[in-house]
Amino acid sequence: MSTDMLAPAGSPTEARPMDLLRFATAGSVDDGKSTLIGRLLYDTKSLFTDQLAAVEAVSAARGDEYTNLALLTDGLRAEREQGITIDVAYRYFATPRRKFIIADTPGHTQYTRNMVTGASTADLTLILVDARKGLVEQSRRHAFLCSLLRVPHLVLCVNKMDLVDYSQEVFEQIADEFTAFAAKLDAPDLTVVPISALHGDNIATRSENMPWYEGPSLLHHLEHVHIASDRNLVDVRFPVQYVIRPQSTTVTDYRGYAGQVASGVLKPGDEVMVLPSGFTSRITSIDTADGPLDEAFPPMSVTVRLADEIDVSRGDMICRPHNAPTVSQDIEAMVCWMDETRPLEVGGRYVVKHTTRSARAIVRELHYRLDVNTLHRDESSTALALNEIGRIRLRTTVPLLVDDYHRNRTTGGFVIIDEATNRTVGAGMVIQRD
Repeated sequence: MSTDMLAPAGSPTEARPMDLLRFATAGSVDDGKSTLIGRLLYDTKSLFTDQLAAVEAVSAARGDEYTNLALLTDGLRAEREQGITIDVAYRYFATPRRKFIIADTPGHTQYTRNMVTGASTADLTLILVDARKGLVEQSRRHAFLCSLLRVPHLVLCVNKMDLVDYSQEVFEQIADEFTAFAAKLDAPDLTVVPISALHGDNIATRSENMPWYEGPSLLHHLEHVHIASDRNLVDVRFPVQYVIRPQSTTVTDYRGYAGQVASGVLKPGDEVMVLPSGFTSRITSIDTADGPLDEAFPPMSVTVRLADEIDVSRGDMICRPHNAPTVSQDIEAMVCWMDETRPLEVGGRYVVKHTTRSARAIVRELHYRLDVNTLHRDESSTALALNEIGRIRLRTTVPLLVDDYHRNRTTGGFVIIDEATNRTVGAGMVIQRD
């Protein structure tokens, strides 16, 4: 859906630029993830009239006594027939304060890889829990995966509060249990909200049915959660994606290096180093299609020009001379395996795609397989099957320019590709410390 219809002429969104919040939903089956997203779209008036009419028609045809807002995100026919979410459905909406991209991820265990895909770029994750069931295995699994993927903000939504008579006791019991579990994980920011996605309680506005709850509504929290400080503005990392040399008779000496700023702040005059060559230079200008900039920061896409003619090509990285990533061919990483046909095995040969650099790699060692439900390390495992997570050591044919994933999600993350089929078979997170 285009967000253009959400910002009419003269609206506050034209007066000032808005930041973007990417968030994912997670939880067990039938916890109401798709219904919650449908409610957010409905309450923020982010639906076209024909979209709502189509959902109402399908709901009536199915015999539902209410408009099933979950149908707005369960777009695949198989999903509608089974009443479950399979694919990662992306939806877009905006309020006067912020733009949003939602990834509605599946709740079934066999679709863990889809959940990892949706949460890997998220600033925040909504973990839904059915108030009648409390925490279940999938709730803990998804909380752990969010911690592993370094999602900076977690929101536990205790859904279906209407089915437990909006009980404060039930809510607090679930909140206390989840908070105790989250204390074992790396979850820096946790918020707990009691909601009813079906009826809209505490979604866009505070609910009169839960006067004992003194916190903000879910939408208010999403609009105001502070994400600017989540970006790494210290370590300058600029993976070069493309070398720009205009084929023009009027422009003969232009050489620019295009890419997306992964972290840090770049300014004209800054001394920089190019890896893996190690040559240093200074930034003469930072260009965009709209003209030069005084500074560039993540996730801006820009073209950097250097004072010296250095041999720079795709896959190289621009950084600070005294603050460089690790240059290594031996990579320690946590990997989520996504291939249902062949498991990851020691000796397996793959292609690793890291930022703008690709390298062939071999799995040298599988240290352990991690049970995400108990956090137990199985050091006797010899392979990783579909949706399993483990720690491995890779040896690459060319050096990769990596940071610890905990410090930089962009330069610390990579994907594993089967060189025979060209399919993505795994997602990895670099570990440089225990």
